[in-house]
Amino acid sequence: MVLINLKSTLGATNTNDEFLYETKASTKVDDLIESLVDIHNARVRSFMIADAVRALATCGAAKRPENDGTDDRGESIDEEVGDNPNNAVDPSGSPPDAHIVEILKREVQSLEEYVDKKQVLNKVPLTLDGIEEKIDSVRGAVTMAYPTGLPEWDAARIVLDDPIEKLRGSHMGGSLFDAKDASLWACNKEFLRGTLISDRLGSCNEKTKVIAKLTAKGAGPPAREPIVSEAERNAMAAFYFKRQEELKGLAQADEDDYLNSQWADPKGMRRKLQGLSDVKTPGELSRLRF
Repeated sequence: MVLINLKSTLGATNTNDEFLYETKASTKVDDLIESLVDIHNARVRSFMIADAVRALATCGAAKRPENDGTDDRGESIDEEVGDNPNNAVDPSGSPPDAHIVEILKREVQSLEEYVDKKQVLNKVPLTLDGIEEKIDSVRGAVTMAYPTGLPEWDAARIVLDDPIEKLRGSHMGGSLFDAKDASLWACNKEFLRGTLISDRLGSCNEKTKVIAKLTAKGAGPPAREPIVSEAERNAMAAFYFKRQEELKGLAQADEDDYLNSQWADPKGMRRKLQGLSDVKTPGELSRLRF
């Protein structure tokens, strides 16, 4: 199996992101790009779902936009915000019950853990079915909290039910790709559509791991990966700092300080052979006693 390590930058936070995808060398490049885009977009949607459902568990369903900033009686709450100044909630004015909130948070955490970039370190490839299963679990928890459904303007309902195309105008919409207008690059070379993965990697490389990136069609190759990773840079910095401290200590030590060491005693072997190496002087015995 060919292991694709797809790296990207999330536009909203400008943070580096990545995931693993497993495929075969005989797969068409067009199918590979479509699968990678679907998983990438599903992960972006998952991040949006996590934020929206966590806010839902804290504040409840969103008010109608034209009523935002008013209480249940329609009076302005600019002057008196109450206990929760961010509590833009449904007419009930309260979040779900405590045990429902725990269920929502648990399902959201499960979704976040599955799509987290740490799965690359754990060597866990992602699948679209796996992500959709986690999203369905979150959707079920939301339905349990609001059996009659959320209002159409609520952020949680939008990210859970609306098609991916309608999410492009959101704060993370800039990170979404269109499979028809996406290009796949690896080693500064493009995977050409209409070919197979084996045409790019070789037919016998079924155990290859490739670091790849998606770009918009016609945007050219993405930025090269740094030769030294961040973890390696931190390790080298720690090593050189430790070495500098050792050199400073040696520079401050006396030149003949080593003569006080046991290995530098010219009569040490003679005393050891005579059994006198462990003989303590009266002063040393008194120090040992007290």
